[in-house]
Amino acid sequence: MMRRVGILGGMGPEATILVMQKVLASVTARDDADHVPLIVDQNPQVPSRIRHLIEGTGEDPGPGLADMARRLVAGGAQALAIPCNTAHHYLPAIRAAVDVPVLDMVELSVARAARLAGQGGRVGVLGSPALRKVKLFDSAAARHGLDLRYSEAEDDLLAAIRQIKADGPQPGAREKLAAASSALFERGATVQMIACTEFSLIPEAVCPRADVFDTLDELVSAIVAFATAPAEGRSDSGTR
Repeated sequence: MMRRVGILGGMGPEATILVMQKVLASVTARDDADHVPLIVDQNPQVPSRIRHLIEGTGEDPGPGLADMARRLVAGGAQALAIPCNTAHHYLPAIRAAVDVPVLDMVELSVARAARLAGQGGRVGVLGSPALRKVKLFDSAAARHGLDLRYSEAEDDLLAAIRQIKADGPQPGAREKLAAASSALFERGATVQMIACTEFSLIPEAVCPRADVFDTLDELVSAIVAFATAPAEGRSDSGTR
């Protein structure tokens, strides 16, 4: 029997739908029952991570995310997943609220980057300026011996994120992401992570010369692996 995974969603809403679509597409199914069971809390009212972490004026999203985690576990979720990179800053509050594993998109993605870039490899991060500010990926990258490079066009990337949240994928957002990705490539970041689930909606915009992967895809793989692991010898690797 498959295990249910709870999704802390709404950050943003389209990204939550995208992760569900990706999970669906990752399974070879002959019937409905072959698909991964998900419990989704699509909660766009989670306080803004941008306002809290970048602007310093917004409400702390941690308590709300912890409440979502408790609701999902009460509903039968046996593990949790968060399709939002920046929300992983609040992982301690989420883990403190529940006793089930939380799939860690940051750890999973840095491990993938290390396999691609190798020891001492330079890895570009395409995401919100909040990632650099809170050093979300830095500890994991240091453990793997990676040299992280963040985009110098932070204002443009933040504008692109806000545009996607407001209007969906638009040419202007694609142009900003493309320029940031190309600039990182020129700085030696030949391996790059799409580390914002808004940018997961426009992955085709990245520099075609770079070796780019989407952190959301690492989360999807972990969701499917957790849900479909055989009952005997199950492993919760990638969870903490």
